[in-house]
This record gives sequence, C-alpha cells and structure tokens, in this order.
Amino acid sequence: MNIGFVGLGIMGKPMAKNLLKAGYSLVVYDVVAAPVAELVKAGATAGTSPKDVASKSELIITMLPNSPHVKTAVLGENGVIEGAKLGSIVVDMSSIAPLASRELYEALAKKGIEMIDAPVSGGEPKAIDGTLSVMVGGKQAVFDKVKDVLSKMAGSVVLCGDIGAGNVTKLANQMIVALNIAAMSEAFVLATKAGVDPEKVFNAIKGGLAGSTVLNAKAPMVLEGNYKPGFRIELHIKDLQNALDTAHGTGTPVPLTSAVMEFMQAMKVDGKAGEDHGGLIQFYEKLAGIKVRKGGLK
Repeated sequence: MNIGFVGLGIMGKPMAKNLLKAGYSLVVYDVVAAPVAELVKAGATAGTSPKDVASKSELIITMLPNSPHVKTAVLGENGVIEGAKLGSIVVDMSSIAPLASRELYEALAKKGIEMIDAPVSGGEPKAIDGTLSVMVGGKQAVFDKVKDVLSKMAGSVVLCGDIGAGNVTKLANQMIVALNIAAMSEAFVLATKAGVDPEKVFNAIKGGLAGSTVLNAKAPMVLEGNYKPGFRIELHIKDLQNALDTAHGTGTPVPLTSAVMEFMQAMKVDGKAGEDHGGLIQFYEKLAGIKVRKGGLK
C-alpha cells in the first residue's frame, strides 16, 4: 500500500518513521523542509504539496496542529482533495474539533473519498516507540482497511463510533489529562510546603488508587524542573478550547475543565506556552512561593 503523510512535526515525524520501519512505501510533505529531508534519508519520497502526496497514495494521513491547518491541507489550494483518487482514504490523526472532522468528511465524500478521524494520545515518547493510543471515528469497513497500518504506530487502536467520535474521545482524554496534571501539581505543592519530599510522596502513591499514566510520565519531569516539551501547553490549550466549544454546543457543564483552561492561559501569558504541559505546576508554585523539587524545601 502506498501511503502519504502530511505533517511531520513532533508527533508526525516519528509516526511516519514507524511506517517506514514497517516496510510501507511513504510519500511525505511538510511546510518545513528539514523533517522532509530527514524522512527522505530514511527511505521516504518527498511530495511537493498535499495534492501531490494524495495523487501518489491510496491512503493519506494528516497530522497537523489544529482544525484550520487540516482544512487548508485537505480542502485548500493544492490540497489533498485535489489529488486524491476515487476510493482513496484520508486518515486525519490531528486533534481537531469534532465538527471540523464532520465538515471534512462531507466535503471528501462528495468526491468519492473516504475519511476517518483518528487522533492519538501518548505524546512524543509513545510516538517514537510506536505505542500510541488511537481513537477512531468512521465507518467500520473503512476502519477495517486501515487498522493494520494504524497498529504500526500504536499499541491501541479503537473504533469509538461514527465520524467525529475519535475527536470527541480525544477531547475527553485531554480533559482527564489536564485535570490529572492540575491535581498532581496541587498535591506536590502542598507536600513541599508542608515539609515533605514530593519525590517520596510520588513513590508512596504511584502504586495506589492515585497512581496513573499521567502521574508516572509527568512527576519525574516536574521533580527535575524539566519542562522540555513532549506536548506543549499551547497545544493543550487548543484541545481544551475545542472541548469547551463542544461542551457549550451540547449543553454539557465542564467547570473543572474551564478552571484548568484559565490556569493554562495564565501560563501562556507568563511566556510558557511552548513548555511541556507538566509545567502547569509552575502556576501553583508561583501562588505558593515555592519550587517543587526532589528533597523538598531546602
């Protein structure tokens, strides 16, 4: 199967590399030249535009920052829709608004092009080792055709419902992740302020009910003061905005998500939008006047 891949950022580049390692023929495109050159060196072919990529592929994967970027790449000038063949499949693995997924689906369907939305969770480390969680929305028959390909980038691939269901599931995931990070931050700041080593708190609770994948991934980084981005605060803000928009559109109260969104907005104003979302703890540290580090207060 010839696969096209549009979007080679923090997540897209390692995902595309895993497809190459699995033996697939890949045509790639990104507005930034460096990752394209890196993928070509690894065995891919460079495309000149999303249209060019689609014209050479049976399956086209997009992995882009937000709804407007995906709409431009798929429906814009020299977009995927202009090059895709009848019966080809677009798999949008970006995290975008569910309504945008449905708009893309309808536009592509008029041209005889299939589509599923398949956002991912796991961040850069899981993109690199190919153990992402993929949440899919679309037809069962289309899902069945692409599941094996998706499995080469993931440890879990689940069909959640019709088109848009993948992104609804991703929004739920991002809400839970954000609230986990906020809860961890509050707890570690309290422990530090009360004179208890937060690393010992982490080691004591990680095997109990409070333990989570989020805690295991973010606590070691926080304890080292390491906020190198695996998933940037500005991208989590984007996801939470999509969650809030969807919640408002469906009449669903989400007061905790709304609060954490304001905390992340404060981080953005403080110039930390490009840091890892685990860096949200700095919002609490600033309020409490302490730093959470191994060994506790010095």
